[in-house]
Amino acid sequence: MWLRASCELSFDISVPTPFILMLRPRSGAQQWIAREEYNISPSVEVYEFTDLYGNLCQRLVAPPGNFSISTVAEVRTADYVDRAPGAEFVEVQYLPDGVLGYLLPSRYCESELFCQMATEITAGRHLGYDQVAAIETWLRESIRYEPGSSSIPLSAVDVNQRQVGVCRDLAHLGIALCRSISIPARLVVGYLYGLTPMDLHAWFEAYVGGRWYTFDATQPVLNGGYVTVGYGRDAADVAVYSQFGPMVYSTAQRIAVQLIE
Repeated sequence: MWLRASCELSFDISVPTPFILMLRPRSGAQQWIAREEYNISPSVEVYEFTDLYGNLCQRLVAPPGNFSISTVAEVRTADYVDRAPGAEFVEVQYLPDGVLGYLLPSRYCESELFCQMATEITAGRHLGYDQVAAIETWLRESIRYEPGSSSIPLSAVDVNQRQVGVCRDLAHLGIALCRSISIPARLVVGYLYGLTPMDLHAWFEAYVGGRWYTFDATQPVLNGGYVTVGYGRDAADVAVYSQFGPMVYSTAQRIAVQLIE
């Protein structure tokens, strides 16, 4: 399907403020970026770089006053999410080098604490994809998805204790459970067509059967329409904007995902 995904952010800046942005999706195996617009007002010098995870990032210093960023991307993405029941577990010694980092505990995914819990959730399942599918089902049935219930990232331990969270929180717990049984998992942020309420979205991917597969416990049925903006170990790696200096909050945020006929 063809989608038009847009994001508008506005800020009230008091002093010159450095920003790192992550708002440009890139073409890859699951999506093709046909057209982009990226507008910054007032115009400032911007430097773009690729981070450790292959994400396109932009550096700039926002001047005092009203400051806004708007992006639009026309994207061809999959009509459905690939599923692969029975896809095999990949033993650690055979994982690609670039995947190994997604086995380790990280700031919001304390995987070293979840081995027993993950073993119980996945008991009797074929090693690999079916284990991750069991984790996804357990998350959907056990952790209440409640948009707006947390304004800052929660760790997997926090989410498991609270039993409620936003999309990012459920993904953190899913990632920690996967890593605890030696399945690489990573956080993904981007857009989802048909998401209600509409906002930027987060889900997770697990590496089984020699490739990454999408899992999203916030949705009762996984359809297509996912547009990836960034990958990382957890939320610390995939903030759509990071600012430095006196705290700055967005005064307006508008997200839209439309189907292009």
